[in-house]
Amino acid sequence: MGAGESKEVSAPSQHVFTVDQPVRFSSELVHSLQSSPETDSTRARNQELQIQSRVTTELERLASESAKHLSDLTAAATSSSSSQEPSSSSDPSHLDKARSAITGSAPNSSEPSHDSVQKEISELRKKLEERKKIEKIDSATEKAREELVACLRTNDRRPLDCWREVEDFKREVGRLERRFVEGAVR
Repeated sequence: MGAGESKEVSAPSQHVFTVDQPVRFSSELVHSLQSSPETDSTRARNQELQIQSRVTTELERLASESAKHLSDLTAAATSSSSSQEPSSSSDPSHLDKARSAITGSAPNSSEPSHDSVQKEISELRKKLEERKKIEKIDSATEKAREELVACLRTNDRRPLDCWREVEDFKREVGRLERRFVEGAVR
């Protein structure tokens, strides 16, 4: 039981196609293929190099055309903006509009203006000043800290001798933490 398979495994069917006439190549073709020093890989590499050179020249041509077009638009924008009043910093300038038309990107997307950067810096400074409001540490905690630092400096090779100062400092910090939590809960 179980020693043999329950179904017979049939061999996969094979299809063999026969040609009515033998395939023959001309002797010139066979000779040219045999005498050619190029292999498939060298032909493919040469073809790839030709394609790359054509793509490179086309990209250079397109880049020069777009640069010329951009310089024309820039010149037109600067001449028209010099005759008008300077616009506000929130409105995009003609130059920004020309750049966005050529590059297809939104104006000021990659380069924020000087005014917007300065405004953001001033907002961050205000937030930082609001956070700097730190309470002055009371004298008992400051005294415990100074005693601990002095003990550690005198016993720099044996810091375990300062266990009393460490316990005093921990007690003072715990008192400050409890007072902070009580103030935050209320």
